Amino acid sequence: MRNVAKFQLEETEFLCESPQMDPPWDPNRQEPMSTDKAPQRRQRQAPLPESLKLQLAGFRSQLWKIKVAEAVLAGFFGILLSYLLVFGLDRLWATPAVVRLGILVGGTSLFVLFAPYWIHRWVFGHRREGQLAKLISQKFPRLGDQLLGVVELQDQVESRESLSPELRAAAMIEVAEEAKGRDFEGALPSSKHRSWSLAVLGTFAIATAALIFVPKVGLNALKRWLMPFSDTPRYTFTRLEEFPKHLIVPFGEAFTLDLRLREDSDNQPPAATARYNTQDPVTASLSGTLYSFAFPGQQARGTVTLKIGDARETITVEPVLRPAAETIAANVRPPDYLGQDPKRIDLRAGVLSVLAGSSVSLEATVSRELATGTLSFRHLPPEQTSGDGEPAAPPEPETLALKVRERSLVSPARTILDTPAEMRLDWTDVLGLGGDDGFRLRIEPIPDQAPSVYIQGIDRQRVLLAEETVEFEILGEDDFGMKEIGIEWRGQFTKPTDASPANGELKLLGGAPDLRRLSEAVAFSPSTLDIPPQKLTVRAYAEDYFPDRGRVYSEPITLFILTRDEHAQLLKTQFDRIIGELEDAARREQNELDENKRLERLDDGKLQEDEGRKRLEQQESNEAENAERMRELAERMEELFKNAARNGELAPDTMKKLAESLENMRELGAKDLPEVEKELKESQDERSDPEQSKKDLNEAIEKQQEALDKMRKTIEQANEANREFEASTFINRLKRAATEEDGIASSLVEHLPGLIGLGIEDVDPSDQRIIGELSIQQRRTASDVRWIQEDLGHFYARTQKEIHKELLTKMQESHIDTALDDNRERIARNESYRSIAYCRKWADQLREWAGKLEGPKEDTGGEGGDGDGEGGEDSDFEFMLKVMQMIQKEQDIRARTRALEQLRRSINQADQP
Repeated sequence: MRNVAKFQLEETEFLCESPQMDPPWDPNRQEPMSTDKAPQRRQRQAPLPESLKLQLAGFRSQLWKIKVAEAVLAGFFGILLSYLLVFGLDRLWATPAVVRLGILVGGTSLFVLFAPYWIHRWVFGHRREGQLAKLISQKFPRLGDQLLGVVELQDQVESRESLSPELRAAAMIEVAEEAKGRDFEGALPSSKHRSWSLAVLGTFAIATAALIFVPKVGLNALKRWLMPFSDTPRYTFTRLEEFPKHLIVPFGEAFTLDLRLREDSDNQPPAATARYNTQDPVTASLSGTLYSFAFPGQQARGTVTLKIGDARETITVEPVLRPAAETIAANVRPPDYLGQDPKRIDLRAGVLSVLAGSSVSLEATVSRELATGTLSFRHLPPEQTSGDGEPAAPPEPETLALKVRERSLVSPARTILDTPAEMRLDWTDVLGLGGDDGFRLRIEPIPDQAPSVYIQGIDRQRVLLAEETVEFEILGEDDFGMKEIGIEWRGQFTKPTDASPANGELKLLGGAPDLRRLSEAVAFSPSTLDIPPQKLTVRAYAEDYFPDRGRVYSEPITLFILTRDEHAQLLKTQFDRIIGELEDAARREQNELDENKRLERLDDGKLQEDEGRKRLEQQESNEAENAERMRELAERMEELFKNAARNGELAPDTMKKLAESLENMRELGAKDLPEVEKELKESQDERSDPEQSKKDLNEAIEKQQEALDKMRKTIEQANEANREFEASTFINRLKRAATEEDGIASSLVEHLPGLIGLGIEDVDPSDQRIIGELSIQQRRTASDVRWIQEDLGHFYARTQKEIHKELLTKMQESHIDTALDDNRERIARNESYRSIAYCRKWADQLREWAGKLEGPKEDTGGEGGDGDGEGGEDSDFEFMLKVMQMIQKEQDIRARTRALEQLRRSINQADQP
């Protein structure tokens, strides 16, 4: 009884402590009792047999253990499986955070959701005898029903039921007896706790192995599993250094993608693959620690998928156009000596030519905002080879980082020397793209060439009187700025004299650094510059701004400044040439006349034939040439007449004959010969009949005969004038010879202190040179005098004038030519006093002879005469001649005034700093 009471007490305590225990039984409550939810009484009406209670309690305990174990094992399995799932997925790809979160939630849900549900179902849902009986009935239906019945009987009240307590107790005992022979464990539901145990052990073993054998991988997977949204990167055996996930590449250009293994990479696959979108994969072999993938040019945005061992990466690639140069300019600062302002030159090509010594900087504007810019500068070696025949290696470039501002950059200035240089601009935009090959500029230095200067508008040689003014133009050019132009002159006497040759210069015009061309008209007057008759070499000079270069000179012109007698002799020579050409023209005209007369003898019809027409055409052409030559001769004769009038030493009669000859030559060239040409042309007219052609030819012959007669008359007048001209030149020639003798004497007197009493071998070398020059000059004078005698003899033979015969006789009797040669030997032997005496003696004699030829001035009709000629026509001509000479003098005065004004400007420029 004690044991039964103890069991009932324990059962009562268990039922009271249960979370779902019904309240204690109330004897006053009149409710019908059900099998499962009958109120519990403090003492059952008919408790179950003790053996059955123990048997049900054992069944319940076993059920709870199994189901609780299943719930716990399932929870652990879910956790371990989710960890291993993340571990495994991470081996294949970088599992996204959302997927890892889903795996973590799914794995822990077995603990959070499934385990409570399982425990509630099997533990809290199977704690009463009725619930256990129902569970047993699923395997043992008959036994279960019996158990369920006796469980219900134990709470039945006899006052309400018609059963007797004895029967109920017997039934319970019977069921208990029957239950003793049965094993309730067979009624337990199918159990998977062993499978779950194996699964947990397996997953635990795998997880433990991962943490032990690959701890880095295991711990990395554990972190990524526990904290799915953390920034913990996936651990791979193939580990890469950091690389950009977004790559900007040049649009349409092939590009390479370089990935490098980390030093701590556990795996180093020999090859890797990458695929751009759906294009064919690109394979790269491992070189050291580097994989280099070469992709073709792309134009569309895409993704590169990388497979390197167990590493799986993706890179977004965006093709973008390179930053292109919109404007590139060079800022060129010329060398300081030019004083020019800097210039900005827009560059359209890769070559720039600048003056050597200039400084150059580059300025560029590109199409995108810039991040960096660099300048590479170097001087290139000259085109030469090294000692072993190889081209000389270029020097290393100087590289400078540039400051950029938005889309523009400016390089510092670099000085360009005498060798070519190279400047290269490179830039990188904010996207990391460079500008193609940048911009490369080759700079060619231009040396500052010497200026050039020319004299134009004048012949290379010119003769003039001292009072004349020659006009010409100076033109100076330079590549980088003219500083000034001017003229220099150097004189040289052609005969000994004690005067000093002329030397001087004039600054004509100042320039400026930006002027490359200077020109100036020059009026050069020897008398204004106090230059006596002599040979003068004139040349123009130019200066630029290049330091220490000095002057550059033009080709010289030679001015022969003559005395009046020298000028007259020159005019005589020119007149001789004109007369000779006039005689040639007359001979040609006579030949043409003879041919025309031959044509005149032809039958009338033959002039109309081809041969006749050709001969007439040839005659017409010849006549046209004769007319052109005559016009040219008239122009030269006119120039000769002007110069003769300027000379003023010729007699009015001579000038009149010159004027008449000039007028006839003008008429011949302008009227007479062209009329002959016209008649010859009309004789060839196809519309004319033979009689008319013959008539035109006859008229041409008549006019041609008249023209030929005028030409002969003109030649006669010219020869007469030439004879008078020649006669007057004897006076000038004798005077010039006398002047030369005086010059020799003056030079000996000047150098007498260094010559007297010395032999020629003891004389100073400079004085020896003077003696040599004087000896040569004495020989020239002797030759001139000999020519005067010979010309005088010829002139007398033509004119038969007694004065010329008398002079010729006196010169021959004096033996002056031999005496002058003897004096030359005295000069060569340094017999100074005797040489001086003989020079002066013969100078006086020559002047005396010139005076005899000249006669009294009133008889010569010189400049001082009043023109009282015998006839009014001569008076008129002399008047016109004087007017002409006055006009020439007025023109000379104006020209000298221009020369003086030019001299004044030159002096003022020289005074300016």
